[in-house]
Amino acid sequence: MGMVAPRFAHTLAWDDLSPWPYVTGSAWLRTLGAANVVNREYFSGFVTTGAGRLNLMRGMTDDMTIGQRVAFYRQRRGMTQAVLAGLVARSEDWLRKVEHDVLPVDRLSVLRLLATALDISLGDLIGEPVLMAWADESGRRTVPALRVALMDHRQFLIAHQPAEPPRLDALAGEIAAQWEDYQNSRYARLTQRLPLLITDIQAACQHYGTGSDDGLRAHALAASAHQVATAFLTKLGEADLAAISATRGLAAAHTSGDNLMIGSLYRSVAHALVSIGEFEQAVALTRAAADHLEPGLGDATPEYLSVYGMLHLVGAVASSRREDRTDTTTFLSEADMAATRIGHDAIHLWTAFGPTNVAIHRVTAAMELGDVQVAVDLGPRVDTRALPVERRVRHAIEIARAFVRWNRADDALALLLEAETYAPEQVRYHRLSRLLVREMIRHPRPADRAIELAHRMGVRGTDPRRP
Repeated sequence: MGMVAPRFAHTLAWDDLSPWPYVTGSAWLRTLGAANVVNREYFSGFVTTGAGRLNLMRGMTDDMTIGQRVAFYRQRRGMTQAVLAGLVARSEDWLRKVEHDVLPVDRLSVLRLLATALDISLGDLIGEPVLMAWADESGRRTVPALRVALMDHRQFLIAHQPAEPPRLDALAGEIAAQWEDYQNSRYARLTQRLPLLITDIQAACQHYGTGSDDGLRAHALAASAHQVATAFLTKLGEADLAAISATRGLAAAHTSGDNLMIGSLYRSVAHALVSIGEFEQAVALTRAAADHLEPGLGDATPEYLSVYGMLHLVGAVASSRREDRTDTTTFLSEADMAATRIGHDAIHLWTAFGPTNVAIHRVTAAMELGDVQVAVDLGPRVDTRALPVERRVRHAIEIARAFVRWNRADDALALLLEAETYAPEQVRYHRLSRLLVREMIRHPRPADRAIELAHRMGVRGTDPRRP
């Protein structure tokens, strides 16, 4: 018996879906060119642009806690605590505790209310500079190099073709390798290889055009390359850059005409929307994309069901961050039905979708809805050993978050330290794990292991060698 996608008032065609308020019309979505000549020096060491050296720091609030940032922006807006508390439907005492870090806030639904009331972006409130450590694998080229590749507007110019076009089979192999790096949380390798892949795949799209099978395949590959870039950037908290990557990936998917790739990239766009706090847009986009895929569910392949199911998991996260329990339950139920039809955990189209991933998202949704006890009870019972490293560690971070909120900081720290042994880069660079460790070291008597972990994360003032 086929599943029925959650219905909503208006059914949209692919070309009607505009994920960003400032992106309109399918003509723009179908524009994907490529750079003519790649200056490989852009991707070696500190990056320079036409305006000079790229600035890695984001401002004077970089070293502040979230509570301190709330106080900083409130004062800049000339608001009293009473006024801001009223705008977010909380008490003045609640806001005072938040600003003094007595009451930690990690639920994005609450942070978004504060950001909206202060007229700032969600990133302004929770963001911090992503200063990835230089390593043997990454060299001196990290996130700024990927930013340059994604922001290279030469791709939209008509210019000479490269002397030797990229081979599509080789590009497909490189994309698969980078998806494996992502799912195994090898961040240094990704920072080294992604910028060149993005540039090469754009060159392929320009060379092969759109009037041949090779051209359509090149754009499908471009969609996948931008999808892995989006997933990686979201993990690092680079929400705005992830949004750019997702939009370009969606443009390539539309040009390819591949319905599965289009559905998969709409999931990436929805994920990017969630990361910048646009929960309502993410829910609407997820519903529209799922509604478009619904007619194919009758004889759906495992790949089709995986894309459909993952769309609903993103919808569940977005709905939970809107504190909409009904929609959260509906999205999770649809995802569960898709997972049941597949019958096991799998990595079709790099989704890692199956019953276990649905269970992981139930825990995440519980935390976003404030159901900490549910997350504490359910989270440790989810067996993630058969899943990719990225999924296992993300779930461990979520359980650690639940433990911290349940006054079990020692258990939370033990989980993070265990996860660090097999995915050090994911633990050290993920926004949520960094937030939790910052909170742990603010305790009156922080554990030595927490201070040492904070130091490995690059948190300022936590060098255990200094008194």
